[in-house]
Amino acid sequence: MRLKERGNTLFLKGAIFFMGIVVLALCMYWLPWAANDLAVKNPEFAYLKYPLLIGIEVTLIPFLFALFQGFKLLSYIDKNNAFSHKSVHSLTIIKYCAAIISAWYVIGFFFVISQNAGHPGVLLIALVIICACFVISVFAAVLQKLLKNAIEIQEENDLTV
Repeated sequence: MRLKERGNTLFLKGAIFFMGIVVLALCMYWLPWAANDLAVKNPEFAYLKYPLLIGIEVTLIPFLFALFQGFKLLSYIDKNNAFSHKSVHSLTIIKYCAAIISAWYVIGFFFVISQNAGHPGVLLIALVIICACFVISVFAAVLQKLLKNAIEIQEENDLTV
């Protein structure tokens, strides 16, 4: 593969790595500080500090796992192995990870509303995350199906030759 063709996947790999590092750093350093700060400023909602903090931190696991699968998918593309069952598997995992994150935020959204603690800005951010993860999940499912069909056609053509 030529360098120019690899440049696109190299850029995407760098973006995935950067996103992972930034989100990991935010979850480890900024999020606990922000939760403490909000608990001090709003003592009536201090009891929500740990449930929300844990809920957000739990979504870090499928997020990082999906980023890793995206990285693997780009590696398959680099090796001219994009039309493989490994790529389909990576897309399947990305689809499920995005669905898990979306579902988890829906649960958190309703939990916050049930506690009458829903600040409009926070709820809007949660809705954006829910919608974005849902779109990613559907898009990964469409790509997965398309890739499966392409692999089946490729295997049929290999058998006829």
